[in-house]
Amino acid sequence: VEQPDIEAAEALELYDKKIAATKQLMMDKNHDYGEAWRDMRVTSLTDLIIQKLLRVKQIEDNQGKTLVSEGIDANYQDMINYAVFAMIHLEG
Repeated sequence: VEQPDIEAAEALELYDKKIAATKQLMMDKNHDYGEAWRDMRVTSLTDLIIQKLLRVKQIEDNQGKTLVSEGIDANYQDMINYAVFAMIHLEG
């Protein structure tokens, strides 16, 4: 893109807002389900990311309509969190 459609400051503000919501989702899910990711391998987290990518594609193919599943935003948030968990494992 030669000309971004938003200013850098606005993009950073939106980024911070989305990351904060994504972190809160992770904390909520860890509270509800425990920290199962700690016992997972990086390859398992990668598999979960791929499953989420395929789910997003499916939702897009259905023009964003879902019956009972989470929407696209939640799937992207899960992918971010799985990626962070994988990076934590890679550091350890």
